[in-house]
Amino acid sequence: MNVFESIGEKTGRAADIGENFLEKSHQYFKLKVFQQLTYAVSMVAKLLAVGTLLVLGLIFGAFAGAIHLGKLFENLALGYLSVAAIFFIIGLIIYMTRKSISAYVIMKIGAKFYEDDIDY
Repeated sequence: MNVFESIGEKTGRAADIGENFLEKSHQYFKLKVFQQLTYAVSMVAKLLAVGTLLVLGLIFGAFAGAIHLGKLFENLALGYLSVAAIFFIIGLIIYMTRKSISAYVIMKIGAKFYEDDIDY
């Protein structure tokens, strides 16, 4: 019976080690999800804060530029149309390069989300 007791003891230890591994893996994945979630939320918050200020600055700058161009052309409507044309050209350039922009964003975010920072 000594052999069977030894096998039973080793099986019990293996089961304990397996349970410990599963518990630690579960804790790690919970921590990893928390890390990624907080990273994503902080990025969205920063994007909203900075984006809002940039958009406001762009709006005021566009109006100022349109008024200045309108005075330069001696026609205010022509100044506004010139600024609108500039925005359309910029939009068209961004549309034409959308695939490379998407690839760059995916590469940068993917590197952050899938980095393996486990210390063994």
